[in-house]
Order: sequence, then structure tokens, then C-alpha cells
Amino acid sequence: MSQNLRAQAYCNRELPTRLGDMIYETLTFDTDADGIGTLTLNRPDALNAFSVTMARELLDFFSGDATDDAVKAIVVTGAGRAFCAGMDLSAEGNVFGLDETLRPTPETVRAHLADPATHPEYADGLRDTGGKVALAIHALPKPVIAAINGPAVGIGATMTCAMDLRLASTKARIGFVFGRLGIVPEACSSWFLPRIVGVSQALEWIYSAEVLSADEARDGGLVRSVHAPEELLTAAYELARKFVVGRSPVALGLAKQLVLGNAGAPHPRDAHAADSLAMFYTSVGDGKEGVAAFLEKREPKFTGRASQLPRVFPG
Repeated sequence: MSQNLRAQAYCNRELPTRLGDMIYETLTFDTDADGIGTLTLNRPDALNAFSVTMARELLDFFSGDATDDAVKAIVVTGAGRAFCAGMDLSAEGNVFGLDETLRPTPETVRAHLADPATHPEYADGLRDTGGKVALAIHALPKPVIAAINGPAVGIGATMTCAMDLRLASTKARIGFVFGRLGIVPEACSSWFLPRIVGVSQALEWIYSAEVLSADEARDGGLVRSVHAPEELLTAAYELARKFVVGRSPVALGLAKQLVLGNAGAPHPRDAHAADSLAMFYTSVGDGKEGVAAFLEKREPKFTGRASQLPRVFPG
């Protein structure tokens, strides 16, 4: 990295970034004319290591600024030579920010998740920070693409599992290395990873705790495609534009909900119920414009908003 680039990275790290109404220390964000946003993990001097502060800011971003209707899709990448080198292990005390005086049980944790007023101390003292971020990514009704530009290990790997697609640079190295530290995969990855690569492949990577090359991650089904470092973001942006330009944000958001929500449904009847609701509401909304544009041989002008999706699942 040149001296100028190092100086620029240092300034980016030190100066908080304002996104919407929030000011962030560990992230930067910008959007282009098509509404494609670039979210950059921005702790380059620490290889973008995941800290409690970054966890809080990612949660705020995906629950807040990312929901702005001007943002159509998000590409996530890392500043400098790494994507995310895992949890920042230099913090004092419990490096994961957890309260070691708690004595939780499966029953009390599930009671808290059902009603946060039950055991409110679990919100910050027990719940996995990466899992909170993964759930916020999962809930966002927009395409989220990981552009893995370098090392992505631990939470750096598992957070990408909640994203819709993963592209990697030839310099990417991906590792589910938890066994080496005596801990377990987090960020809901025990739910996401087997759905992406299958149970056997997921267990092999977790058991071995090996760091995978970009090609190995692609061959195992985790990564969609591998690119030269200078072509990675371009490929991610081109893919994002295919997803959102000339598309209904409502149709995209509902399609994401249907695929993710119905993947574990016990019977196709459950998918039929959700599909029927989604078809009904899109047919009386952006679907009218889409059909008219098709018949009139013109580009559609969709007005639906991803922030106002109709409810198609109970609860």
C-alpha cells in the first residue's frame, strides 16, 4: 500500500462517518445513482477485526440506514487488505462483551427472545453480538452481497453466511476457525451454513478449522465466483444492478422473504399460503405497472417501497 493510501486509510479510521442520523466509527457507506450501496468495514489497521463497537454499528446500520428506500442493494467489503480478521481479541475482560456472572438456561434464553422484557440483562450480557447482526441482515428485504476482498475468519466468515451471495477475491482466505479457540460457530451460522453448502461440508469445515482458499470456498458452494482483486467490486456492482435496476423493490423484498421463509416450511402448503398473499398484494400494486409496461413495450416505473411490504407470514 502506498504512503498516500495508508494516510487515507488512517484518516478514514479516525474520523467517524455519518450515515443518516447515525455517526459510525468502524464503518463507511456510500451509494451510487442506482441505489447500490457500499458498506465498508473500516478498521484497516486492525484488519477490520470485529469489535463490540463494530457489532453495535452493524446492527444499527442494517436495522436503520439500510432500510432507507433510496438504498436498493448493499455490497459489503473491507478496507485495506482484509475483509474481517475475526473477533478483536485484544479487549480486556470477556472479549465477546458478555456478562460472566449470568447463569442462563435454554428455557430462560428462549423466554427472553420471545419477550425481551424477560431477563433484560440478556440483551447485552448474553446474546451473541454476531447473531444480532446476522438476524438484522437476514431481515433486510433487499439484496446483500459480500465482496470478500481478503482474509475472512471467524465472525468475518460467519457474518457473510447471512448475506444473499458471496463473491471473493483471489486473495480471500475464509476460515471457520472456532475449534482452534475452544469456542463454537456463532452469528446463526449453524442455521445458515448447512443451508448454503450442506450439512456434511459445513461440519467438515467446522471440525477441521482450516482456512480455505477462495477456490476451495467456491468449490464447496460457499462462494459464487472468484475474481482478480481489482475486479471484485466491479463484479459485485454489476450483479447488484442486475438485481435492482428496473425491478420492483416490493417484489424483490417479498421474493427474499418467500425463499428464506419457506425453505424450512414443513409442507408446500405453507409456501402456497405465503405465495398466494404475495401474489395478491403485488398484483394490485407494482404488478399493475409491470403488466402495463410489458404490454406497452416500455420500461416500468415501479413506486412500491421495500419499507412497506405487505405481511405474508403470520406473527
